[in-house]
Amino acid sequence: MTTASAALRSIIETDESAILSDWLAQMRSAQSASGSVKDNELAMQARDVLTLLRDAILRGPDIGDIRAPAFAPLRETLSDLSRSRALRSFTPSETATFILSLKQPLLARLGEAVSDPGDLQREMWTVTELIDKLALLTTDVFQKSREEVILRQQSELAELSTPVVRLWKGVLALPLIGTLDSERTQVVMENLLRSLVETGAEIAIIDITGVPTVDTQVAQHLLKTIAAARLMGADCIISGIRPQIAQTMVHLGVELNVVSKATLADAFAIALDRLGKAVVSTRAKA
Repeated sequence: MTTASAALRSIIETDESAILSDWLAQMRSAQSASGSVKDNELAMQARDVLTLLRDAILRGPDIGDIRAPAFAPLRETLSDLSRSRALRSFTPSETATFILSLKQPLLARLGEAVSDPGDLQREMWTVTELIDKLALLTTDVFQKSREEVILRQQSELAELSTPVVRLWKGVLALPLIGTLDSERTQVVMENLLRSLVETGAEIAIIDITGVPTVDTQVAQHLLKTIAAARLMGADCIISGIRPQIAQTMVHLGVELNVVSKATLADAFAIALDRLGKAVVSTRAKA
């Protein structure tokens, strides 16, 4: 347990304005190159955090545990600030610097207020631990927020990169671009099955022209998609089988057990034939 000393309580209570001024100067110096935060915004954030830190130190007997109830408002404010900066494309170091810059003003005033070397060392260690723990909190929240943003963006990109196109009444096309993994295969299946239900299509053409390689794992993902479509009463045709992919599949012994064609046009012609349809020219021959 780290008990808040009389010296720390005194300087945080009586020198708050001077500490705030020095803290802002430290942050402006650290962020001068990037200019990420406007002065008025930075001053408001620092003032709020310093006030909450003061209240936590004055109310809580133990400043070594930032999870204590006295620190709850400060934790919430720092967490909100970290999440906001994560969404605004700040770096982790820029976010952590916000609270780490407070260390120097506090230590400087402790050096003026405490004359005994032993007491000063203990006080400085107490402040250092406190600020470091708060900085780690901001970094943890920042990292978690960035991961959430990345996962959401990946999900949105996966949704956008797997469109289902209606080529003809009863014929859908699913052009795939990029690598197929388990998560993306799930998105592909959901989009395809939803479109099959909405359109009542009988044939789905899965075009893999944009898939760089087809190995055993990718083939398994394709088979899952084909099986799901068949359960919905739709036949599948694979298009976009390039010579390199064909050789790789033969070498690996991969069997798709489905009609495949080199181009989407060839697959579309087969689909129309199965439906008893044909595309004819309406222009009379000369």
